[in-house]
Amino acid sequence: MTQPAPAPTVMAAAAALRSGKRTSEELTLVALNRIAATDANVQAWAHVDREHALALARSTDALRSAGVDTGRLAGIGIGVKDLISTGDQPTQLGSPIFAGARPAFDADCIVRLKRAGGFVFGKTTTTEFGFMQPGKTRNPWNAAHTPGGSSSGSAAAVALGQVSAALGTQTNGSVIRPAAYCGVVGFKPTRDALPFEGVSLFSPTVDTLGVFARTVADCALVAGCLAGGDFPRSTLTPLTRAPRLAWLADFPWVVISAEQRAAGEAAVDVLRRDDASVTTVALPDRWREAHLVHRCITFHEGAGELGALQESERQRMSAKLNAALDEGRAISAATYAQALAQRNEAVAALRAWLEPYDAIVAPPAPGIAPGDLTQTGDPSCCTLWSLLGFPAISIPVGLASNGLPLGLQFAAAPRQDDRLLAVAHWCEARLPFKGLV
Repeated sequence: MTQPAPAPTVMAAAAALRSGKRTSEELTLVALNRIAATDANVQAWAHVDREHALALARSTDALRSAGVDTGRLAGIGIGVKDLISTGDQPTQLGSPIFAGARPAFDADCIVRLKRAGGFVFGKTTTTEFGFMQPGKTRNPWNAAHTPGGSSSGSAAAVALGQVSAALGTQTNGSVIRPAAYCGVVGFKPTRDALPFEGVSLFSPTVDTLGVFARTVADCALVAGCLAGGDFPRSTLTPLTRAPRLAWLADFPWVVISAEQRAAGEAAVDVLRRDDASVTTVALPDRWREAHLVHRCITFHEGAGELGALQESERQRMSAKLNAALDEGRAISAATYAQALAQRNEAVAALRAWLEPYDAIVAPPAPGIAPGDLTQTGDPSCCTLWSLLGFPAISIPVGLASNGLPLGLQFAAAPRQDDRLLAVAHWCEARLPFKGLV
């Protein structure tokens, strides 16, 4: 039996809506029918209200019919991770503690989404409070495997073509890793490029909002509409020359699988053949334990954000989360302050290290999505860029022997989001990938 058509890409949807070839109601029905046909085994959604989504779409169509220019995302429904406050839909944080909770306000990013004409299509599944305890979502390529986390539902929904794009958050690897595992593009901008007010915090120093889509251009468009400053812009500026790339084949705190390494090296070879300058690099010795700095900061801050709730709700929190918060509470103020100082030093030093390059290329995950639904996979390949607040993006580049996706991660110095997107777009064109849709 033929499945219903997938949601179009963001760029295609925007063009169809502008031209009048499609209405928002029609595109919303496409998405709803796609979910009905494909979500039973994947469970990407924490909340979808069919009639509410259609009502929002019809409202946008009415404005367009009246000649109102409502923005670049006008009429496009976006999946929103269930850590992000939405005044018209539940925000449950992946926890039974907040089952059915409905905040009284929209997060700042949702205010900007609506200002650009988009609307919240529904809430996508998250791990518990954005940490490591898996939610109900399964990998759309193989339901026996994890989709990654914590933005599991957002990545899976985009991979299945249930929505054109979705929002996520990253504290360690929560955008880049599920994007790689699910075979989509995941973009984590420079920290604070997109507003975080109204999103459940775990670590104020590193938490970052991100975007999932099927193309780099789609990620740029959505992120640009949500950005409060002059970057990232919503329109890609193509490179006028082949990029200068640094190839970081591994990180000292994690072992990269043979298949991931081979996929990365094969992709880099393709880029070299198309005239990209690629220099093999290794992480400077001074930062070979940067992952411990990240752990110290995030666990200590997580205990600060969730400690009071843990005191009253420990029994309804997972063992993984309780252990992390207990560890964070035991970190002294002096140790935490030292970690913050080390982070600041690393930001300055590694910004200078990346100066000769347009971007650095690295694995987005140690390998394929694990066939273990009790975990979300290892985020270690994302840790450095999360700690530093540098922008990063993952694009899919191939399939492993078992048919699961493998990706490639690009990162750049802070505030170089537009150049990073341009580099990823250039590479994406030379590394074609056939997704699920």
